[in-house]
Order: sequence, then structure tokens, then C-alpha cells
Amino acid sequence: MHHISDILVLGSGLAGLGYALKVADFATVNLVTKREVTETSTRMAQGGIAAVLGPDDRFEYHVQDTLTVGEGLSHPDIVELVVHQGPERIHELVSLGAHFDAGAFNGFDLGREGGHSHRRIIHAHDMTGAEIERILVEKAQSHPNIQIFENHMGVDLITREKMVRRGGVVFNVEESCLGAYVLNTRTGEVDTFLAAITLLATGGAG
Repeated sequence: MHHISDILVLGSGLAGLGYALKVADFATVNLVTKREVTETSTRMAQGGIAAVLGPDDRFEYHVQDTLTVGEGLSHPDIVELVVHQGPERIHELVSLGAHFDAGAFNGFDLGREGGHSHRRIIHAHDMTGAEIERILVEKAQSHPNIQIFENHMGVDLITREKMVRRGGVVFNVEESCLGAYVLNTRTGEVDTFLAAITLLATGGAG
């Protein structure tokens, strides 16, 4: 069976659902997940989210804390990006309908954990991941441009090699992705998902 969309997303955790919701306002999205849409590592995450939300906290403090505990393994540019975007992403989740524990720090109950020098951890009780997954799934399921395929597992990417010629000479080879072959675990059939853009949001081992 063939499925065609503007964008194909593999994975239904925070990354996959978040991206799908971002692009679905101007593109059609097929989202593939190997089990039920809510069975993800995101849902199982009990810890909180760190973001600069307290009155005495600063981005540079959060960046330094992260680099310190990373012990040289963290990429400083990525740390800077994530830390600076943190508060905006939190408020975006709240605007979608996510509920975090309320408190005196800009409306949030901020905890201090691990290697953090300031109070910057928000929680949804001890089920923070489940709360994030809940609201993202709810929004994705109700979006007219998103179609979710549960119990579908990615098998292989569909790629095409393209030779680039300059002055009649082959300069290099570019490989483009056209989608993925996906196993329907209920029927045992491999379906073809074609898309202009394919996002892999399958997590670490996936």
C-alpha cells in the first residue's frame, strides 16, 4: 500500500509530535509509530524540565551548569541553543494546554536538582513526560493535516542518488530521501510511505 504526504515523521514522542504540529498548519503529515501513539519514552519520563524561569536565574548560569556536568561531552553551541529556547518552549506547551505544578516563580513550582545551581526544574507531579505526551497526542489527533499510523515500524529509508555535473564532469553524488518502507505489524505487510521530507524522531536506540 502507498501513502503519500508532504512530510513523513517516524516516531511519536516529544520530538516527532512537536515537529508534526509545527508543520501541519501548512503541510500534510503522516506520522508513523511502532506501537500505540502514547507508548513512548516521552510518556515514561518522570523527571522535570529545566528552564530559566526564576527571577534570580540567568541563561549563562544554566549554560555553565550544563557544560560542567557534561564534563566535555556537551556541544557548547547546542547547549546555548537549547538553554536559550527553553522558556519559550515551556510557555508553548502551556499554551497548548499542558499543566505543570503551580508555584511562586512566574507561576511555576521550580525545583533544584542535580547539578543545577538555581531553582529551574518544572514538574507535572512525577509524570511530567506523560503530561507532555497527553497534550501533544490530543492536539495531533485532532489536527486535520496529521494522520497517525499506529503499530507501524520503519524498515528502511527510500533513497535516490543524484550525480551533480559541472562542466560535464561528475562532481559528487547527492543522496535524497523520498520516504520509507514501513512494516504494518498487524498485517505483516510492508507499506510505502512517500514524502518530500522525512524526519527521524525514533529516539536513541530506535
